[in-house]
Amino acid sequence: MRLRDFRSIALVVALLAALPLAVPLLVGTGLAVGANLLVNLLVFALIITLAAQGWNIAGGYGGQFSFGHAAFFGTGAYAQAILQTRFGVNPWAALPLAVAAGGLAGAAIGYLAFRARLRGSYFALVTLAFAEVFRILANAAPITGGAAGILVPLDVRIGNFQFAAREAFFYLALALVGLVLVINRAVELSRFGAYLVAVRENEDAARALGVDTLRVKLKAITLSAAITAVAGALYTQKFLYIDANIAYGSWISVEALLAPIIGGIGTLFGPLFGTLTLLGLGELAKIGIHALFGAAVPGVDLVVYGVLLILAIAFAPQGVMGLASRLVPRGGR
Repeated sequence: MRLRDFRSIALVVALLAALPLAVPLLVGTGLAVGANLLVNLLVFALIITLAAQGWNIAGGYGGQFSFGHAAFFGTGAYAQAILQTRFGVNPWAALPLAVAAGGLAGAAIGYLAFRARLRGSYFALVTLAFAEVFRILANAAPITGGAAGILVPLDVRIGNFQFAAREAFFYLALALVGLVLVINRAVELSRFGAYLVAVRENEDAARALGVDTLRVKLKAITLSAAITAVAGALYTQKFLYIDANIAYGSWISVEALLAPIIGGIGTLFGPLFGTLTLLGLGELAKIGIHALFGAAVPGVDLVVYGVLLILAIAFAPQGVMGLASRLVPRGGR
């Protein structure tokens, strides 16, 4: 690996870092309803990007489509909250432990599924089932606060992983997104990445050529789950509240799955651009509907998601990255 292999990541992160500077301009032109709301939306987009980047490792590069990445997001979110509120662990120290918990959940689910030789829709459905089981357990267990969930006490100090300025959380989330992009690029360029793509293209042929497909898939789902757990832990720290329907709800599985499909499945920047496209157009639709009818229409963003998904499947199966590569043939991922 050479330094220039990571130049595109540095450029994209630098452009994203400039976004908070453009917030006052967007608010002034009426394209955004408020500076705080827009920064919060950017932070939320980065959290979803982390989950989508995690999904992309197993689903995009490895071809192991999961419908239940909420299992890993929720494990990271609950581990972050439980360690703080039940055991008094500092939130900065809780973050790597939450990531490890998510990775362990991924390894356990992957081992059970792959040892049973589940593939394709069977693997997708079993991950969905695990997420639902986790949701039910979290809704009943005392340590998770049951149906009431867990409220992390508000104590705005850097040492408590809480910041007075919204922009600080944005830059922290952006740093984590940049780190995950570097990890994904390293995976792309590694032998493990080549094995992963071989398994995606033809698992039986890869095994016949000597690839330990079980080991490769287990490493992929563990890394994928750990990255998704980062998103969950960050969500807890940003919103200071978590319950079973948020942590293990189907919404995050859908977001993590849709973003790579819209942006470009199995590509480095696909999940990032897919998330920005989905959330950006969803918010513009809300603003446009409100301007036309004078009132909000709940669920209009979901309509936009559905339309984008249909258009992507019909006209752009390689997503935004595929369209960009047609316009700029020599453009890198």
